[in-house]
Amino acid sequence: MAGCELSGHTWSFTFKVEEGDDAEHMLALTMLCLTEGAKVECSVVEVVARDHDHQEIAVTMANLKLSCQPMLSLDDFQLQPPVTFLLKSGSGPVQITGRHKIVTISNDVSEEESEEEGSEEEEAELCPILPAKKQGGRL
Repeated sequence: MAGCELSGHTWSFTFKVEEGDDAEHMLALTMLCLTEGAKVECSVVEVVARDHDHQEIAVTMANLKLSCQPMLSLDDFQLQPPVTFLLKSGSGPVQITGRHKIVTISNDVSEEESEEEGSEEEEAELCPILPAKKQGGRL
């Protein structure tokens, strides 16, 4: 689990990874929430990332307020680094949590071999469904 906190002291945070490794990196966001010391005001969080055409875009991610929406669950919302989070208004503090997912890319196994192995595993995992046995006198 990884995280950062945006506040009046730290209004931006950039999550980036080192270039040049043979892995695919994803940032899976789980939650944004106001933390202790938050004022009764709107705290607006914006995310700056790249779209599928590698164009930089900025999108408002959350508008948090203690009295009506102190947190937002993002259910593993995935972004590809680099990603910058900005506290556009309010003073926070806003805690952002998520996971850094790393998928290594291996060229050792051909696609045909991996498909064959996958189908064998699926067949081995499937079990026949048996009818339920009735037990007399019991509900």
